[in-house]
Amino acid sequence: MKAILLLTASGPLVVLTSFASVLHPALLEKLTGKGIRKFIAFDLPLEHVRWRYGGHYTAVQDDLAQTDDLRVLDFDGHHIFDLFRFSELGPPVYHEGG
Repeated sequence: MKAILLLTASGPLVVLTSFASVLHPALLEKLTGKGIRKFIAFDLPLEHVRWRYGGHYTAVQDDLAQTDDLRVLDFDGHHIFDLFRFSELGPPVYHEGG
C-alpha cells in the first residue's frame, strides 16, 4: 500500500494505491480516467497518513479491493496542507500526460 499526494490542476488529492509507482501504466490509465493527466506527485509516509486520518484511513483502506487499486483518501486542499509538512514529502515525480 502506498499513500501519494497529487498536485493536480483541480487541486491536491491524497490517494491510496496498491501500485508500487505513481508512474505505473495501469495507475496512469486510472488517473486519466478520472481526468488527471498532468500532476506532481509525492509519496507520503504511510504511518503518518494512517495516524493522521485514523478511522477514515481504515475505512478507505478496507474498501480497497484487489481489482480496485486506487482510492481517494482526501480532496480538501486546506485539510491536506494542514496535515502534512513539506519536509515529510518524498521527492517530486512530474508527469506531463498526453
